[in-house]
Amino acid sequence: MSVKPNEKPGSEGGWFGDDFEKIDRFGTTTGQMDDLEVGQQLKDWEDETSDQKQLFHHPESNRQPLPVVMETASTAMELLYWRNLKQTGLVFGSVLLLLFSLTQFSVVSVVAYLALAALSATISFRVYKSVLQAIQKTDEGHPFKSYLDMEMALSHDQMQRYAESAQYYVNGTLKELRRLFLVQDLVDSLKFAVLMWLLTYVGALFNGLTLLIMAVVSMFSMPVVYEKYQAQIDQYLGLIKTQVNSVVGKIQEKIPGAKRKAE
Repeated sequence: MSVKPNEKPGSEGGWFGDDFEKIDRFGTTTGQMDDLEVGQQLKDWEDETSDQKQLFHHPESNRQPLPVVMETASTAMELLYWRNLKQTGLVFGSVLLLLFSLTQFSVVSVVAYLALAALSATISFRVYKSVLQAIQKTDEGHPFKSYLDMEMALSHDQMQRYAESAQYYVNGTLKELRRLFLVQDLVDSLKFAVLMWLLTYVGALFNGLTLLIMAVVSMFSMPVVYEKYQAQIDQYLGLIKTQVNSVVGKIQEKIPGAKRKAE
């Protein structure tokens, strides 16, 4: 088995790269070992790290997020912080246009209009290229051939990664809801009840689409504002948090059984 110590971490060869470093620390080079000794050394050290690799890919682990979760979070952060103005502007504008369209038309109408617009563009381009090829007497083939030949199917590994990511979030959400509704911690359940009570007033003032539009605008604007005025915002948030903790502490003292257990 050939081993490449310069492979990047995260790939299969990354584990063997760490093994080479451990071999060097013992003062023995691969040139001085026969194949059997090298294989045994690598097997022993690979067994030592098997638990860490299993934890990294386990969907219910709270100690380390799944790779697909980290990749998704990284991409989302780049969009929300406007690292690429053209890309973020395209996504932001498309989402807003879709939401505003849903406020005027039904979901079925919006989907139908989008499909008709896409078909109109592709059919017009196909006819244009066919006429152009007939006039110039060329045979360039189908104008969308490169896209038709492109592989679009998700592999088994990709499906498994996304399924594990979904399971990771669903399990965490279910556990948190169980903890709140079954009053594992009285203070947290009371906070959740107050939040739901406030949302009843919010729901009476705005419909779901309006709230969704406001949420999208906030998601694409607040991170940039916070990044620019972080010191001032943190100062005010700290004052608010102190006041809230003070009020919660007083409530905990007056309500029997509301004090948290010492961890």
